[in-house]
Amino acid sequence: MMELGHVDSTNRFARNYRPVRPVRISLVTAEYQTAGKGAGTNTWESAEGENLLFSLIVQPSMVQANHVFVLSEAMSLSVCKALETIGQGFSIKWPNDIYHNDHKIAGMLIENDIVGHHIGRSIMGVGININQTAFVSDAPNPISLAQILGEPIERRFIMEAVMEQFNTLYAMVEQGREEELHQQYLERLYRKGTYHAYCDENGQFEAQILDVEPNGHLLLQDMEGRTRRYAFKEVSFII
Repeated sequence: MMELGHVDSTNRFARNYRPVRPVRISLVTAEYQTAGKGAGTNTWESAEGENLLFSLIVQPSMVQANHVFVLSEAMSLSVCKALETIGQGFSIKWPNDIYHNDHKIAGMLIENDIVGHHIGRSIMGVGININQTAFVSDAPNPISLAQILGEPIERRFIMEAVMEQFNTLYAMVEQGREEELHQQYLERLYRKGTYHAYCDENGQFEAQILDVEPNGHLLLQDMEGRTRRYAFKEVSFII
């Protein structure tokens, strides 16, 4: 485990990190990120010392490149399950945001190195809003654990819970238990099983989530019964 004070991004630090000897899981934490990254061009707002900012480094050579989404499932499930130990109403918004009801409490940026037909290394950057109660960015719907519970909470308790869950779920990945893990992911998927509003390049429509493919593509069924397939950023949730 590496505990950093200020860093531009834990993912950026992790990308340049090389352990002296092989390590199954490496953890990098930071008190503050000067250039915290979200998915795509998004940034991640976090007040210094109030939240959890960390990256996990693994070498999942057993994972085929076309099944890469299982790593995202393991990481998002780890955070969701850790939060479930202290409250209800948490879910995973495809592909890997963590929501409390209709508000975002955690986000992730997962970067994978492909070697041949498998994943050589995966860096999983995570930000969880723990004790921050004022958000100044233009993020539309942030929430923190302190706002949910009505009081601050010791951050290390959540970090320990996440690591405990990840150790178990990553072992499932190593053992090839992808379908079992996928079913756990679907059980916690935000909006699964009911029709809601979405928007793609052709406009707004109503649909329900059918499944998520091993490569991460979202499958929706619209009101006419047609199946729609989307990669990340090709469809947005209307909340």
